Formats: sequence, structure tokens, C-alpha cells
Amino acid sequence: MQSDGAQRAAGDRPGAVDGGADGDRPTGSANGTGDTSTGSGTGTEDSAAAARIVAIRERIDEIDRTMIALWQERAALSQQVGATRIASGGTRLVLSRERQILERFREALGADGTQLALLLLRAGRGPL
Repeated sequence: MQSDGAQRAAGDRPGAVDGGADGDRPTGSANGTGDTSTGSGTGTEDSAAAARIVAIRERIDEIDRTMIALWQERAALSQQVGATRIASGGTRLVLSRERQILERFREALGADGTQLALLLLRAGRGPL
């Protein structure tokens, strides 16, 4: 169970988690924006909680930038593997390798991991 402060930070919804997304705002504010804070965009008027939320969101943004860079690097490397394989007379893709990747992500992350792996594979080789 989240603390009262965490629930306020997540938009006054029990169990809600704030990932910093613009669409994750509480409803019913006086200004119609869903933002109940005094301009900080944190969803709280408590200055200590707002400062903590801002710090956490800065780290989330840093992680997002890293993930995007890694995604792009992985896709480029995968494309190089495919081009090298095709240039040497090999197949466009190796299904056993794709199955290994899918299984690795599924084991680590569950069903969401499978979906993430499918997106990664598509980014590297293109749609089937």
C-alpha cells in the first residue's frame, strides 16, 4: 500500500503510479488542467513532496534518455548482423535466436517482457 503522500503524487488514485507521463494527471482541478499544484506540475501542494517528485522525475527522464540511446544502438547493431548475414548468403533472420531473446525477456519481465522483446526485434529487423 502506498503512503498518503505517494497516493497524492500519483493523482489521488489509490494504487496509481506516477511515471511522469503528461496523461497521468488527477482530474477535477479548478483550472481544468488536472494539475492541483501551484504550478510545479507535480499534483501536490506540499513543497517537500513536490521537490521529491521533481527529483524522482529527473531520474526517470535520465533513464528514458539512456533507454532510447540503447534502443537505437541495439537496432543499429541488429541491422548490421542482418546485413552481414544476407551479404554472406545467409537467411534474413534466425528464428532460434529470436526465440532465445523472447524467452530471456519473458523470464525477466513476464508477459510485458515478451511484448518488449517483440518490439526490439522488429526495430532491428523490420516487420515480418
